[in-house]
Amino acid sequence: MLGYETSDDCAVWQLNDNLAAVLTVDFFTPVVDDPYEFGRVAAANALSDVFAMGAQPHVALNLLALDCSLGTDVAAAILQGGADAVAEAGAFVSGGHTIDDTEPKYGLSVFGTVTPDAIVRNEGACPGDVLYLTKPLGTGIMSAAVKIDQITEAEMRPVIDSMMELNAAGGAAMRAAGVHAATDVTGFGLAGHLHEMLESSNCSAVIDFASLPLFEQVWQLSCDYCRPGRTFSIMDDLEGYIDQGNIEEEEFDNRLGVICDPQTSGGMLAAIPAENSALFEQTFEELSGRKPARIGYITEGNTGHLTFIDS
Repeated sequence: MLGYETSDDCAVWQLNDNLAAVLTVDFFTPVVDDPYEFGRVAAANALSDVFAMGAQPHVALNLLALDCSLGTDVAAAILQGGADAVAEAGAFVSGGHTIDDTEPKYGLSVFGTVTPDAIVRNEGACPGDVLYLTKPLGTGIMSAAVKIDQITEAEMRPVIDSMMELNAAGGAAMRAAGVHAATDVTGFGLAGHLHEMLESSNCSAVIDFASLPLFEQVWQLSCDYCRPGRTFSIMDDLEGYIDQGNIEEEEFDNRLGVICDPQTSGGMLAAIPAENSALFEQTFEELSGRKPARIGYITEGNTGHLTFIDS
């Protein structure tokens, strides 16, 4: 039902009239120092692909690359972090594969299911839909900043906690609200993932920059040019698709630094029918304990383009 032809989060294989298998794989190098937290972040990131498709994860397999000299305690902590995240998602870890590698890597291959008529894709957004984001932006900027001592470990803590958080609440809320299109925000940043949604949906979007949820210090760090290298390639890829309008050049560049920041285990980006926006907000708040950020809306024409408004 779904394979290479789109930029969706998972492959989907129809098993019968009432059930489809949802399959994904994701792994990366450490983004935090603590092995247990690394395991949880990587697992949450992989599970997000399944939640973004409107599906429920069931079984996961570990993918671990680790230098044997680091010892079994490090491996056990990483795997425990992953297992705890999977268990929180209501699924099970059933084995996996490990290799000896000088550069640590960890992630999951995840199997889930969804009814064929309930699959959520990154296409299908309609003019008038409200755009929501369920986690703060800036994991890339903050990770870069902590590495060069621009922020403290204590200031990094909310970022780590956010990356470890599952996107289960976002997935449930968007299903309840009849979502038109959704994706999780990861390595292509908010702008890159939104652009993919807009292109596949043949529409455009307006973003209220002031409404974007940011980790503390992210805006100032972007202004100070503390940005991951990947940010600049995303900005290059989207050149011509993000309209500057009357925004002054420096301000525009700093905004690009935020919305093109590559995320790790970022939030859910969902296009919700306007008439169901209150239901989405209510359901997400009941499940997560906080409100989702209403960041803009879908517009007609100018396929793939993003425009800023200032509220």
